[in-house]
Amino acid sequence: MAEADPKLLAPPAPIIIKRIIIQEAGHHGGAWKVAYADFVTAMMAFFLLLWLLGATEEKARKGIADYFTPTLVKMRQESAGSDGLLGGSSLTDVDNYPHAMGQTGTKSITIPRGVTGGPKEGGGRGELDSEKLKELRDKIEKKLVKRRQLSHLARQVRVMRAPEGIRIDLMDDADFSMFELGTTILTKDARGLLEVMADTLEDENAPLILRGHTDSLPWRDGVGANNWSLSSGRAEATRQALVLGGLAPKRISRIEGVAETEPLITDNPADPRNRRISLLLLDGRAAPKPERTGPTGKSAAVPDAKKPAR
Repeated sequence: MAEADPKLLAPPAPIIIKRIIIQEAGHHGGAWKVAYADFVTAMMAFFLLLWLLGATEEKARKGIADYFTPTLVKMRQESAGSDGLLGGSSLTDVDNYPHAMGQTGTKSITIPRGVTGGPKEGGGRGELDSEKLKELRDKIEKKLVKRRQLSHLARQVRVMRAPEGIRIDLMDDADFSMFELGTTILTKDARGLLEVMADTLEDENAPLILRGHTDSLPWRDGVGANNWSLSSGRAEATRQALVLGGLAPKRISRIEGVAETEPLITDNPADPRNRRISLLLLDGRAAPKPERTGPTGKSAAVPDAKKPAR
């Protein structure tokens, strides 16, 4: 009998498992990615804040600043960041050096010009406009409050800046209408409101443009009127009411009817707030007076609004 091979009778060699642990250097790990992501998020929030500061009006910015102002310490009530806990410059403080690219400079930030092309902050014309708007709003509101039966109409008046000057909108809503439905007849409350407007604007020297607006609701079949004639007629009725209220007739430069072509609520042209009368106080930056052609073919200037033609 043959002998067995000793290699076959030997026990199998043990299996050795070698574990290799690699320790990466600090800059090869993933911690820097988290830190970088946090940094990018913070920068995005910062630039979003800068954009919001440039896109909002002064009143809105002051309201936001007052909201975040601590109430447990004695601070300036009108705005944050000055004369108080922080002790720094206010956002709207004017600096002493010029800025290029048509911007208005302040100590804290350079704020772009507004959409109408005029500076909104940092003093100058923008600050004067804001003071004038606030003065007009306060004057109208005080006069309405004195007449208790008209005090609720303060919410129907909106004063804002327009490219040509200052615009005052007298708006309808679901509970109030300047005119009887589909007519040029002023309601009782509207007549009282226009008396207040005439009394308020009597002290102003700027010429006026009266503009009538309607909503987009169609007229019923068989009616010969339309929104163009209605808006023009309402502007004329407003002119007559203002004159009866004491406003000098020569102050009114022209009246316009634009129907539903300039809605206040663009998302809903049928909204009752689109029915309104706009009183536009022109200023020196308004467009120059147009010229008209006379019978001889030569241009003749339109008579000045302060010197009515005879």
